[in-house]
Amino acid sequence: MSNGRSPSHKHHKVQTESDSRYEIRLSGSGGQGLIFAGVVLAQAIATIDGRNAVQTQSYGPEARGGASRADLVIADGDIYYPKPMKLDLLLALTQEACDSYYPDLKEDGLLIIDNQLVTQVPTSNYIGFPFVQLAKTEIGVPMVANVIALGAICSVSGIVSVKALTEVVRLRAPRGTDEKNLAALDLGLKLGKKARKEAMA
Repeated sequence: MSNGRSPSHKHHKVQTESDSRYEIRLSGSGGQGLIFAGVVLAQAIATIDGRNAVQTQSYGPEARGGASRADLVIADGDIYYPKPMKLDLLLALTQEACDSYYPDLKEDGLLIIDNQLVTQVPTSNYIGFPFVQLAKTEIGVPMVANVIALGAICSVSGIVSVKALTEVVRLRAPRGTDEKNLAALDLGLKLGKKARKEAMA
């Protein structure tokens, strides 16, 4: 029995992976804490910001030339292929990592380097900070260069919220190092914010 009304249909835009897929590689040498940084970033994005994230890692011979790397694929929808195909953002903390992985970066992708350790940059379109030197001089702990880099990535790319990143750094920092790690994160956030303002000026 009809009530005389035509049926109503709701139209929803289907979120596809390609609409929101964002690929990141954190690269450098063993001992720079890049695997830790990748785990922190993925956890912040997936468990607090509520997006999908897949993190993979390799080091030694599997990562070209013995470099260490952590890869992340982030999307609002389902992630059908868990490994990067063409990077949106590349962090390179050594010359070797930059040389090895720059060809994997999209033409309009974002390259972030340690500008004291990467001296031959293959493009003029990059952002550079002395991450390792700042970790030594400003924080007093060389090992937190990775966390400074995470803060810079957060501010420059906006791929993760400050709240989420802060919570996970606090949660995952080794016992007794949380203050140093949070100070490193804050320094990175400020560096990234400054660089973003300069780029927009």
